[in-house]
Amino acid sequence: MIINLLIVVIAVVCLISVFLTFVPIGLWVSSLAANVKVSIFNLVGMRLRRVVPSKIVIPLIKSTKAGMGLNVNQLEAHYLAGGNVDTVVNALIAAHRADIDLQFEKAAAIDLAGRDVLEAVKMSVNPRVIETPNVSAVAKNGIELLVKARVTVRANLERLVGGAGEATILARVGEGIVTTVGSSDSHKIVLENPDAISKTVLNKGLDAGTAFEILSIDIADVDVGRNIGAQLQTLQAEADKNIAQAKAEERRAMAVAKEQEMRAAVVEAEAEVPRAMAYALREGKLGIMDYYDMQNVIADTSMRSSISNAGNKNQTGTTVDKEKR
Repeated sequence: MIINLLIVVIAVVCLISVFLTFVPIGLWVSSLAANVKVSIFNLVGMRLRRVVPSKIVIPLIKSTKAGMGLNVNQLEAHYLAGGNVDTVVNALIAAHRADIDLQFEKAAAIDLAGRDVLEAVKMSVNPRVIETPNVSAVAKNGIELLVKARVTVRANLERLVGGAGEATILARVGEGIVTTVGSSDSHKIVLENPDAISKTVLNKGLDAGTAFEILSIDIADVDVGRNIGAQLQTLQAEADKNIAQAKAEERRAMAVAKEQEMRAAVVEAEAEVPRAMAYALREGKLGIMDYYDMQNVIADTSMRSSISNAGNKNQTGTTVDKEKR
């Protein structure tokens, strides 16, 4: 008898445990205490739809206490879509307290787009300062300036979905700095009036199409860099010199080739002389005695040239000896 009673008690305890596990009675009691209308059947339906009831009921209690008119179906639909219900509710409460017009559909779309909607609301209340890296810009006189700027931005909730991020803001600000410095006649003008960069960049409307609104652009630091103009002129002069040397080498090579062609023509002409003499001898236009006389003249001319060269060498050697003495 006692054993049967124990079995019945254990079975009842197991059934109650399974029932309490499947049916979140604690959440239902908490919702009743917070005056939030969530029926026990809704909680059971959440279990059947594979929705964690605490992920819906607790944010719903917070929103109700904050005076937000949200319902279970809205939160459950956002949860099933893969959104973060608690973050969206916290963002709506923060926006409501800051008197920012933010609807649930808009906050849910921002959350599903992959952006932190709560951080966006905080940035709308407390703007963020983005510091750009050193931007290299060159004035018209060729002097490089390294400019660093601080951009104060505020999140634009209307453009968070589909709007560009911080990288686009930094790129556009850098482009504006390069344009402003590049249009200056001298780098000294930029150093004297760095606020001209801020005014010019702000007037360009750089926040168009982005998820932010630019409040101010402040120049944090301006440093003088390299003399780019002088370096470019040096490189140009070096290039011109190389071009001139190449043209001179081309002319020298052409002159050498021309000289070799002329020498070849002389050798070719000299080679025709014996052939012409042989032809004259065969035809009888040149006698053998005439040929011997011509050879004697050539030998006499060669001898005179040798004697003349030897005399010049002796005279040069004597002059050198006199100078040594």
